[in-house]
Amino acid sequence: MSEDIKLGYIGLGNQGAPMAKRLVEWPGGLVVFDVRAEAMTPLAEAGASLADSVADVAEADVISVTVLNDEQVRDVVGELAAHAKPGSVIAIHSTIADGTATELADQLQPQGIHVVDAPVSGGDRAAKKGELAVMVGATDEAFALVKEPFSLWASLIVHAGEPGAGTRMKLARNMLHFISFTAACEALKLADAAGINLQDLGNVVRHSDKQSGGAGMVMFRDDAKPLARDHFLYQPFTHTRNLGEKDLRLALALGEAVGVDLPLAELALQNLAAGLGVPHTKE
Repeated sequence: MSEDIKLGYIGLGNQGAPMAKRLVEWPGGLVVFDVRAEAMTPLAEAGASLADSVADVAEADVISVTVLNDEQVRDVVGELAAHAKPGSVIAIHSTIADGTATELADQLQPQGIHVVDAPVSGGDRAAKKGELAVMVGATDEAFALVKEPFSLWASLIVHAGEPGAGTRMKLARNMLHFISFTAACEALKLADAAGINLQDLGNVVRHSDKQSGGAGMVMFRDDAKPLARDHFLYQPFTHTRNLGEKDLRLALALGEAVGVDLPLAELALQNLAAGLGVPHTKE
């Protein structure tokens, strides 16, 4: 793509500000807007142009939007659509309902405006380092336009599919994120009751997940169906199932001994085998 295109950024909060800051040296220039004037000051000092309104950002060719919720996304996209030129791209980085981006993309397609849903994962720290993951729902044409500027703040860019697919991927990712947080809190309660130093346990979890890949290691599959016996993952996942069920039973026994209820561990014991795709059979 041409580096002569101009970039725009709307929404300079904890996530948007570090992402936008990594775009200030883009050859075609960067124009930014936030309803809080003080949020724009650091970007101006770094070299970005400041817009007086959302509509003024519509002069850009690729416009990133990082606002709070679906209502704000719809308001911003609606205002941009009234002024944007054909061929421009509006990229939504907010986590929104999965149908919102699809609906907006369909609405603006007759105007020749591309709507892309591109939610990110990794937080503001990853944004500052340019190491976010971004899940892009876009046509091939729009994806080609955003890939290069996105690479300034993301080290993993995934073309998830058509508009809406990026959000569906993000919702699955975030579901895992917060379920794992809840599970971590349950493990914390067990460790605390068993007299374990919680910070030491946290360091062990971080270290071992870094080595093993954590929950992500079980997700490299073509689908979520049970695995055939000749599938290359069948034997290793059967091994994982057997170890997991053993360890879950031991943890539940410890929980009973120290008086800690572990409902997620109970659920995990019930569902681990089927989830891995190696359910128990009578054979």
